[in-house]
Amino acid sequence: MKEQKSFVDNSKGCLFLVPTPIGNLNDMTYRAVQTLQDVDLVAAEDTRNTKNLLNHFEITTDLISFHEHNTASRIPELIEKLNSGVNIAQVSDAGTPSISDPGKELVKAAIKEDISVVPLPGATASTTALIASGIEPQPFYFYGFLPRKGKERTEALVDLANRKETTIIYESPYRVQKTLDDLADKFGSDRQITLARELTKLHEAFLRGSLVDVISYYQDNEPKGEYVLVIAGKPTEQTETMSDQQIIQAIDRLIEAGNKPNKAIKEIATQNDLKKQTVYNLYHNIEGND
Repeated sequence: MKEQKSFVDNSKGCLFLVPTPIGNLNDMTYRAVQTLQDVDLVAAEDTRNTKNLLNHFEITTDLISFHEHNTASRIPELIEKLNSGVNIAQVSDAGTPSISDPGKELVKAAIKEDISVVPLPGATASTTALIASGIEPQPFYFYGFLPRKGKERTEALVDLANRKETTIIYESPYRVQKTLDDLADKFGSDRQITLARELTKLHEAFLRGSLVDVISYYQDNEPKGEYVLVIAGKPTEQTETMSDQQIIQAIDRLIEAGNKPNKAIKEIATQNDLKKQTVYNLYHNIEGND
C-alpha cells in the first residue's frame, strides 16, 4: 500500500475529474475552465453537449466520447493514452463525474495503473438540493436513481424507509408521481420530503411537505424538469419516560433476577438515557441527584 500523490512529475498523464454546470453556466469554476483548456483530451459523456460547453468558454481541446455504452472498449484506449503521458479530463453532461453518471470504471482503471486521479470540486445536484431542502442535512445517504421495477426496487425502498439518515434520490418527471406513491407506501404518507427541480435554472423550484401533501399537489400540477428528492430519515422511536418509582422497581426486578445492583443500575440508566450516578443516587436515596 502506498499513498498516491496527485501532483508529481512523472512520465504518465493525469486523469482530471471535472464537474460541469447542472444548469447555470456561471457555476463553472475558473479552475474547471483552466483545466479543460490545459489538458490534451476531454472524455465526454456526450460530445455534442460538451462541445457546446467548450465553445461557450472558447476552449478548443479535442473531445472523445466516453459513456455507459462504450465503457469496455474505451477504457483500454484511454488508459493507454494516460500511460503515454496524455492528460485527460473526464466530464459528464452535467454535474460531477461518477455521481449517477459514467466515470467510476475509468477511475478504478487509472488507480490500478498508478495514474494520478485529480478531482475538482464543483456542481452536483444532490447537495445543492439538500442545503435548501429544510430537512436535516446530516447525516445524509445519497442513493441516486431507484431501480425501475420488481424485487430490486421494493428491496431498495424498504431499506431506505428504515434509514435514519436523510435520503437523496434522483427522478425524472415521467416517473416522479409513481415514485412518490411508492415512497408513501413504504415510508408512510406523513414522512417529510422536499422535491427540487430545475436546479440553478430560471424555473428552479422547491416543493416541501409530507408525502401525502406532495402527492396531492401533483394531482393538479404536471411534473416538469429533472427532480432531486430529499426525504427525511425515519423518526427515532420515543421511549416513555419512567418515573422515579418505576426506575427503582425496574432495578429491583433485575436484582431479583440475579443481576448485581451496580449492573442493574447501569442497565436501567442506559435504557432511560440517564447518567449512571443519577440513577445510583436515586436508588440509594442519596441527596444531590443531577
